[in-house]
Amino acid sequence: MSSPWLGRARRALGPSLIDRVERDHQQTDQQFRRRRVVVAATLVIGAVLLGISLSVRPGDDLFYLLTVLVACVWVGGALLSGPLHLGHIPFRDRLRRPIVTPIVTGLVLGGIFVAGALVVRELAPLRDLVNSVLDHARYGAIVPIVAVTLLNGVAEEVFFRGALFAAIGRRNAVPISTVVYAVATVATGNLMLVFAAFLLGVVLGLQRRASGGVLAPILTHITWSSIMVFVLPALVHG
Repeated sequence: MSSPWLGRARRALGPSLIDRVERDHQQTDQQFRRRRVVVAATLVIGAVLLGISLSVRPGDDLFYLLTVLVACVWVGGALLSGPLHLGHIPFRDRLRRPIVTPIVTGLVLGGIFVAGALVVRELAPLRDLVNSVLDHARYGAIVPIVAVTLLNGVAEEVFFRGALFAAIGRRNAVPISTVVYAVATVATGNLMLVFAAFLLGVVLGLQRRASGGVLAPILTHITWSSIMVFVLPALVHG
């Protein structure tokens, strides 16, 4: 006999992560091939720029310029690749734009990462990897740091869960997009970023598959990013 807790969890998570809304997002073979070419080119350019941006010394104004440029590459490539969709999830027998559930999901993910940070800060090698990223938040001006963080969160979702996801096709889009998202961060040379991208990518990919659009992943990503910017620098130090 199934547990009532499993039933409740299934009903709570189903609309946002498991069930798939009906959609009609068709492309011709020519449009599909074009999307794949644009996505591949964008992926290479964006990954290289991402690696360069995180190699800049914390506090250097060049960091802001490069991160904005990375965001522009993601968004530009996504828009050039073809049409994008916001998506819907069922709520009370109606299809609605996903807003509250993705934000709550981002808060939960943020809590999980914060709990993980309590362990990471006790392990010097892992702590050093995390600090190399968080130093940009510590030594940079908070307003532009938050702005570029949120901007890049939106841009990454528009590209990775928008254009890239659509370019993969109907089969295995969640695992493939997640692996590509993680591999793109390899250019940063930071294994903790790769690990975070993989975990985050799984949830965001499931949201994209369930809702058929990028709105849910965007809201979850920027909620999670906000927690990382404001909480982790003070939590992981030394």
